[in-house]
Amino acid sequence: MTATLPRRAWVEQIMGLPVSIHLRGPGVGTADAGARVAACFAGLRRADAVFSPYRDDSDLSRWERGDLAVDAADPAFAEVLGLCDEARDRTGGWFDPRGLPDPRTGAPRFDPSGLVKGWAVERAARQLRQLRGYSWCLNAGGDILLHAEPGHPAWRVGVEDPDDPARLLQVLERRSGAVATSGTARRGAHIIDPRTRRPAVAVRSVTVTGPDLLWADVYATAAAARGPRSLPWLDTLDGYGALLVSASGLRQATTGWRVS
Repeated sequence: MTATLPRRAWVEQIMGLPVSIHLRGPGVGTADAGARVAACFAGLRRADAVFSPYRDDSDLSRWERGDLAVDAADPAFAEVLGLCDEARDRTGGWFDPRGLPDPRTGAPRFDPSGLVKGWAVERAARQLRQLRGYSWCLNAGGDILLHAEPGHPAWRVGVEDPDDPARLLQVLERRSGAVATSGTARRGAHIIDPRTRRPAVAVRSVTVTGPDLLWADVYATAAAARGPRSLPWLDTLDGYGALLVSASGLRQATTGWRVS
């Protein structure tokens, strides 16, 4: 049965990165499946319209200019502001969206992008969860949320070698949950050390797995900012595992890291 399981994939460019949705199951070409996928993409586009630091008309940019009050913004705006405060507390300040360089001008600004992508994917994936009998995988620029139905094969997720994207360090098998990666490999030194306000370069990549993409992404970003000494802290995160590759190439994993 699993060898011939029907499958279909969709790809769109949203938030400046490729977002793909993969479905497995009977009727992947049905109108209902297509409508759920379309609604998922629409949710991600809406999140981009509200939170993009690249758009002058986003709620985020208008709020920073003083043109929009929080209570007049999209209702999700206040939710994300609260989650950013929680993320700062959970990470001991190593995830901090305040005073980050504007991606266009370099001037300091509030940029919650390190949390918004995982949050937006989790929120949009509610549409896919309504598809009974389907396995699905939502990949937003390498940050992944997935689900495999009973009787369907597990999803296989490759962890890239940060020094050679054509090579995989490991292949993870997952039936549910999230995989998030942060570091310098794909976008250069874009993560800022909140203590020094300088680019964090001691870690090439941090991959975090767990039940929730929002927090997996936040933890990966915080660990990349903190550097290799973040490993003991990552080891305390219940339900999450991490693989860290330092700038020297040293690979270290938490006790919660597992391949299958």
